[in-house]
Amino acid sequence: MDDSVRRQMRDAAATLIAALPGPARELAALPFTAEADRRWIEYRPRPRPGACVADLDRAARKAAHRLLATALSPHAYAQAMTIVALEEVLDRQEGWRRGRHSDDYWVTVFGDPGRDDQWSWRFEGHHLSVTMTIRDDQVFPTPVFLGANPARVGYAGRTISRPLAPEEDLGRALLEAVGPTGRRAAIISDEAPDDIHSGTSPVADARIEPLGMNASGLGPTARATLDQLVALYLDRLPAELAAAEAARIGGGELHFAWQGPTRPGQRHYYRIQGDDLLIEYDNTSDDGNHAHTVLRRPYSDFGDDVLAAHRAATAH
Repeated sequence: MDDSVRRQMRDAAATLIAALPGPARELAALPFTAEADRRWIEYRPRPRPGACVADLDRAARKAAHRLLATALSPHAYAQAMTIVALEEVLDRQEGWRRGRHSDDYWVTVFGDPGRDDQWSWRFEGHHLSVTMTIRDDQVFPTPVFLGANPARVGYAGRTISRPLAPEEDLGRALLEAVGPTGRRAAIISDEAPDDIHSGTSPVADARIEPLGMNASGLGPTARATLDQLVALYLDRLPAELAAAEAARIGGGELHFAWQGPTRPGQRHYYRIQGDDLLIEYDNTSDDGNHAHTVLRRPYSDFGDDVLAAHRAATAH
């Protein structure tokens, strides 16, 4: 089903490796067995494995972006490119003190995409981390992290840039659609956390307590809104992968939890949890203008297959 995506990734990764000069290739081409480097997510401005896009020539730079585009739908790729461009906006906002740069993103390929049955790649920098793992002809398409700072740029009451607007707006729409009873179950705290709970851990919790509202009792409008919100995150992926993910979690139990005030412009957070599914969103800076979002598979991030082992050992 996802053969075309696998082929596109394989071809794009091979093209990238071929385009890299020797020193950059040594940084970007790592063995699949480099576990600490491969099982990595870091959305803050920190040192990271791989070759920096800023150090590549035009052809290699374009090859890196084409590889990233194989993992994202057109609209999600546009979100990613807006996030990248916001580095310059944020640098100006901070008075150019930190030297942020829109080419300060890094690319890494683990294993040989032309020969190996298992290999992976990552494109990552501030507020963007996309990891794809291919094992036995299956694409494991997480983690996928998108953030934005500033989350909104405005002028005279009008929005100029708001790359993660659907993620916030649909979350609020769901909170409205569930009604007072649903909100009492969904809002688990009046205080938002400092960040998403999964953070930069290579292993995300499969069950974060409290779970919040159980989706099984929702009415048709609220359930449709929840389904739209889940689809929004799955649809960051190419259509074939999004459909496979929807089928994988279809029929499973879902929970929705919200933390923080419900009024726009204040610190807030939500998450959706299901069977090997974790979606998190936060906007928890002091001014409520700094967003983080992530799509993860707690049992099978980075190509792990813990869920299959769990199911094989446990009666369901």
